[in-house]
Amino acid sequence: MARWEGGAQDRLERAALALFLEQGFAETTVPQIAAQAGLTTRTFFRHFADKREVLFAGDDAVPALVQRFMAQVPPDVRPVPLILSQLAPFAETVFGHRRDVLMLRHRIISLDQGLEERKLQKMATLRAAIVNGFMHRHTDELTAGLAADLAMMVLGTALTRWLTLDESTPLSAVVAQVLAAFRQLASELEIKSVP
Repeated sequence: MARWEGGAQDRLERAALALFLEQGFAETTVPQIAAQAGLTTRTFFRHFADKREVLFAGDDAVPALVQRFMAQVPPDVRPVPLILSQLAPFAETVFGHRRDVLMLRHRIISLDQGLEERKLQKMATLRAAIVNGFMHRHTDELTAGLAADLAMMVLGTALTRWLTLDESTPLSAVVAQVLAAFRQLASELEIKSVP
C-alpha cells in the first residue's frame, strides 16, 4: 500500500461507516477500519483520535466557520436578522455536500448511547461558538444564548427534515422553510405585561 496515498481520511471515513452499519459500532475495531480502507492503523490515528471521531469528522472546523459567517454581516445587525441571512448559507456550506454521510451517521448514532452523548457534546460546542459570536458582536449574554438556541433549533429541525426529503432538495431551501415556519409562529406570540 502506498505510504502517502491521497484521500486517506475520506477512505477511512467510508470504510468505518460501512463497517459500523454492517457489524455495529462497538464491534468494529480501528484495525478493521484501516484494513477495509487499505491503510495502516497508524494512518488511521493520523486522521482520527479514535473511531468515534470518524462520525464527527470536520466538526472541529465548524466554530471557525460560525465566526466567518458572522463576520460577513455588519456589526449593527441584530441576532435574528443575522440568523435569517446567514443560517441557510452556513448550513449549505457545512452540511450540504455531506447528505449521504449524514444519513449514515444519523443511523449509526441513533443505535449507540455513547455516540448520542458525543453528538450532544459537539452540539454544545457549536452552540457555544454561536453564543461567543453574538457576544463578540456586543450582544448581551441572555440574548446571545436565546439567539444561539434559535439557530440550533432551526438548524437541527432543518437537517432532520432534509434527510427525509428528495435528494434534489437543497439544505438551504429547507432551512428557509423552517425559518419561515418559525417567523409564522413568532408572529402569533402576544406579549402581555404581568400585572
